[in-house]
Amino acid sequence: MKTIAILSRKGGAGKTTLAVHLSVAAEQAGHTTALIDLDPQESAMMWKDNRELDTPSVISAHATRLPKLLETAEQNGATLTILDTAPYAESVALAAAREATIVLIPCRPAALDLRSIRSTIDIVRLAEVPAVVVLNAVPPHGDLAAQARQAIAAYDIPCAPYSLGHRIAFAHAITDGLTVQEYEPRGKASNEVRALYNYLANEMEALHASKK
Repeated sequence: MKTIAILSRKGGAGKTTLAVHLSVAAEQAGHTTALIDLDPQESAMMWKDNRELDTPSVISAHATRLPKLLETAEQNGATLTILDTAPYAESVALAAAREATIVLIPCRPAALDLRSIRSTIDIVRLAEVPAVVVLNAVPPHGDLAAQARQAIAAYDIPCAPYSLGHRIAFAHAITDGLTVQEYEPRGKASNEVRALYNYLANEMEALHASKK
């Protein structure tokens, strides 16, 4: 079983948006997915409460229970788990990173957000786990994404070649307990999610192959 941990020490970076959309993308790709909500605000759980479909499974938990929950998820047939974490909680972020196959660091292409990822990168390095920055809420026009990628390069950490745009479809879908793949299957937001998921799936396969 592979595990994706989504970390950001800054609130509003888009952790839950990434978590729920990648969970559904994984299910659509054939995985049995468990989304573990480690954030006391329980944003992923609230999304699940508004959802009519039974999958993906969403569990609210404390970080101290994480190793046991991951073991139980695998025993129950999960092939991928996604960990949605809280901002500002260093111990939770570190616990999630240590259990991860790969860490995703969502970041908006704005100066304050780009500066704030340093503390998250410090946690990733402490956990000694592969990580990638994912640009989120990218404006449809302008060169902010290119500027952000240049800034991220200074941290010596990869930035995913695919990003999520600043699109109202994300807000509408989550409010209804859906993802953009279900809300607008042929929309631009859906294509962005699928491209990002496929990239991450390939990265995890490469990591798995390198350990053999």
